[in-house]
Amino acid sequence: MTSGLRSGQVADAAGVNPQTLRYYERRGLLAEPERSTGGHRVYPDDAVTVIRVIKAAQRLGFTLDEVAELLEAGRHRHGRPVPGLQQRAGEKLAEIDARIADLNTIRSALVDAVNAGCDDLTVCATSESCPLPFTSLAEENRHAEPCC
Repeated sequence: MTSGLRSGQVADAAGVNPQTLRYYERRGLLAEPERSTGGHRVYPDDAVTVIRVIKAAQRLGFTLDEVAELLEAGRHRHGRPVPGLQQRAGEKLAEIDARIADLNTIRSALVDAVNAGCDDLTVCATSESCPLPFTSLAEENRHAEPCC
């Protein structure tokens, strides 16, 4: 093989380290490259694109297992739309929306705590004026019978 990119070139172009390439190979995300006559790994030019796609999918919230499934489905589609991609993206969107809702709830509680001047978590948790949602849990623990 005379054309292609060596590990360092692929890693630099994709913004990852060479160990990431080997890890993706072991996971089956990236095809094992050919070897030069000197034994160096030589990747096809599209390896950079594959790695960028993997990293972009991770930033969108897909796990490496999910990325592997999507890549595998894409390899077998032969120009046809991948069945289930829309569903997977929709499910991921629902997960993201749920996380955003949770983060908004957490943010709101923290804003309330800051505005209330809470300075000591333990003292605040036992105060009736504590705006944090665990106040009722602290109250339940205070009235609970000893376990031993």
